Amino acid sequence: MSGLAQQQAALLRALWQPRHADAMETIAECVRPTGTGAQKHWERGLQAYRSNGLLLAQRVLAAAYPVAAQLLGEENFEALARRLWRQRPPERGDLAQWGGAFAGLLAATPGLAQEDPYLPDVARTEWALHTVATAPDATPDAASLGLLVECDPAELTLVLSPETQCVASAWPVVSIVQAHRSAEPSLQEAGRLLREQVSQTAVVWRQGLTPRLRVAQAGEAAFIAVLQQGRSLLQALDAAPELDFNTWLPAAVQDGLLVACARSDPH
Repeated sequence: MSGLAQQQAALLRALWQPRHADAMETIAECVRPTGTGAQKHWERGLQAYRSNGLLLAQRVLAAAYPVAAQLLGEENFEALARRLWRQRPPERGDLAQWGGAFAGLLAATPGLAQEDPYLPDVARTEWALHTVATAPDATPDAASLGLLVECDPAELTLVLSPETQCVASAWPVVSIVQAHRSAEPSLQEAGRLLREQVSQTAVVWRQGLTPRLRVAQAGEAAFIAVLQQGRSLLQALDAAPELDFNTWLPAAVQDGLLVACARSDPH
């Protein structure tokens, strides 16, 4: 490895050091042989990169987790963003894909899990909304819905909007997120559901270019999970006896959750 490549590698290692002093020592060990002037130049650059990186981390997380940011408050949210940036630095060039570990950080932070135990599930729901926004486009195939009449349920499957996700929670996560994002339900209503510890499972999908969120129907999460394994409609219905399929179907088509039907793989 060339000298420049070694210095660049040292800079990357130093960027993710939790302690500033350790970061400076990492960069100093590599560039010290080149002279004091070069070392100071690299240290100033490192300081700028670390400062900019922390600011960027806060902005990126705030864009992905606006509700969690409101609930935590600015000071707490920024501190957690800095911690996540150092503990779980980006692994890809697209920073919009960074931040999925935030819910885990909230769950592992002493005090938060006891005081606000719903926060990790709120974060999981927001991350689902964030990731579904960049899911592959899906073109609805209305003609394929005729298979529902032509085929036995054991011979066909349902194709859902790409990256559809369900987030199960012991808390009213859908109401909390929607109350802060769209003011419906009201914050007062979301607060009442929270005090009563009403559990909700979130269904997250994309309709056109718009991420969508609602409370799952009874049995819907199990139904979706089986369909996403590529199994037949009959198997999905067997896994979700509570689901009212005749009510679910027209709404799923209208809302873009169901995009097509296809013949299932008999194997």
